[in-house]
Amino acid sequence: MEGLMQALKIEDHALQKQVCLLTGKTAKKFGQDYNSTWKSVQTLWWKGRAYARESGAYQELVDRAFDALATNARFQEVLVSTGTETLTHSIGSHDPKETVLTEEEFCSRLTKLRSSLAQEAKG
Repeated sequence: MEGLMQALKIEDHALQKQVCLLTGKTAKKFGQDYNSTWKSVQTLWWKGRAYARESGAYQELVDRAFDALATNARFQEVLVSTGTETLTHSIGSHDPKETVLTEEEFCSRLTKLRSSLAQEAKG
């Protein structure tokens, strides 16, 4: 997921594909080189399409990405194992103009997915 989040900062689709293969700190470090570019225009990109950072279309794109991640069995297992604990992300920014995914956007999606997975498990 970090690779995808960092790839959104890059307009070039071929380079995006490469960045999507990166993980964790490696992806984050790579994406830092593109922070000033996307922040100056508040635009992110996916497959050649521009998304205004604070648009509904961008939020829908991120929702689809998290929904796809939630099909991964290991991700499901780990997320559900958090039970009813409050999810936090202390590294994240609260300002959408400064980050591709705020702490609230990240944690609320995880919490929603966890609730859905728990409901499915109950049958």
